[in-house]
Amino acid sequence: MVDSPQIRVPPGAAESHKSELAFERLLADLSARFVDVSGDAVEAEIELAQKQLIAFLGCDRSTFAEFDADGGGQILCSAAIDGIEPFPRGPTPPFLDWYLSEVLAGRTIITRGADDLPPEAVRAAEVFRASGLRSQLTVPLRVGGRIVGAIAFGAFRASRDWDADLIARIKLLGEVFAQALARKRAVEALAAALTEIRQLKERLEHENAYLRDQAQVRSPGGLVSRSPRFKAVLDELAQVAPTGATVLLLGETGSGKEVLAHALHEASARAKRPLVKVNCAALPATLIEAELFGREKGVYTGALARQMGRFELANGSTILLDEIGEMPLELQPKLLRVLQDGSFERVGGVQTIKVDVRIIAATNRNLERAIIEGRFREDLFYRLNVFPITVPPLRERSEDIPLLAWNFAREFGKAMGKPIERIADDSLEAMLSYAWPGNVRELRNVIEHAMILARSSTLEPLLGLRTQPPPLKHGTNPLRGRALRAGADDVGR
Repeated sequence: MVDSPQIRVPPGAAESHKSELAFERLLADLSARFVDVSGDAVEAEIELAQKQLIAFLGCDRSTFAEFDADGGGQILCSAAIDGIEPFPRGPTPPFLDWYLSEVLAGRTIITRGADDLPPEAVRAAEVFRASGLRSQLTVPLRVGGRIVGAIAFGAFRASRDWDADLIARIKLLGEVFAQALARKRAVEALAAALTEIRQLKERLEHENAYLRDQAQVRSPGGLVSRSPRFKAVLDELAQVAPTGATVLLLGETGSGKEVLAHALHEASARAKRPLVKVNCAALPATLIEAELFGREKGVYTGALARQMGRFELANGSTILLDEIGEMPLELQPKLLRVLQDGSFERVGGVQTIKVDVRIIAATNRNLERAIIEGRFREDLFYRLNVFPITVPPLRERSEDIPLLAWNFAREFGKAMGKPIERIADDSLEAMLSYAWPGNVRELRNVIEHAMILARSSTLEPLLGLRTQPPPLKHGTNPLRGRALRAGADDVGR
């Protein structure tokens, strides 16, 4: 029987094959560990894998770096044998700039000692020479087509070679590390985004709560403000309120002159008595005199009883003469007399009546121009103009729009049984960009309309608001502190 010929394995080949198989098993085991590694354990697992790799490959140190989207490098993990210092963690040092540029360009770097480096890497060569580094492999790592990091192996005790198959396997394993790290970064980014969203939501809720609270913290008379201009008005009001001085409120229609008048009255010593209001524009010229000063019985057809006028009703209190610019010219001398000495007679009467009344006048008209045009008495103007206050339009106190909106939302919510928790952000932006020609009155109407339509706790008063050019200004008072010159073209402009 003839024995079959035996195949002889070349010396060292078997050991090499066993080594390759062992390395494949190591790579498989390490890859499996990173399949479901938790985010907070990724870096520790990379460092543990580096220790196993340097032991298997006979290297002395392994370093893992991460690159951000802008190309900045960060040394994340480093492991070394006893007697060799791991690479310090933190931003890649300047002497590695050449390495960084090469790796970001996608090039694998193999160096066999410091003298193997090019002239542009002179700083790295100096450091490597001083450290005793004999050879190094640096492999770029890609995830999603972008170079996100690099893994490097260095030998200090003896120089070594790196064949192409070994480099390919190291690259595959390094990219497993990089993918695990990328998953961690994605989770961190998502968590950061969720945290930012939560913080933004909390901030918006706090801001809405703050605005709701601010809507309850009122100045005298129920006024709310965060506007420096309107706060200056409130300061003027607070100064004049305790006095008995006549106040002239100037401003556009709907800007809050009546509300200011109420605030002034409530802050005065006359607050225990009700504020008496007269709209000079709402009454016919034939009736306004009787409305203001009263009438005797039988003075004209239909006057079946004596009527007390508003000035008598306001005795010891305050009277608001709203739209004073609309008062008939023939009635103005009688009003001037009341301002001078507090006396008047009823229509059809002969008895002089004395009253103690504080007068607040309000208008959206330019009284100076009305004087020039002969529609308003100059002496009456000076009597009314003791303490003029110009009320800014809503477009010039936009800081107050959210506060006022919340104030009205609370008011209507209580009346309609519709509690409002927040006002939609896009609605607030629309309100802030709107010109508000109707001022606070228009804002109140918009909120009331939105409250009627509201189906949830979020108010959305968009209502097709359009940015409009501001209306013409009225009620300015350039004559304060200077003489009125009849016929001057610049008066009131």
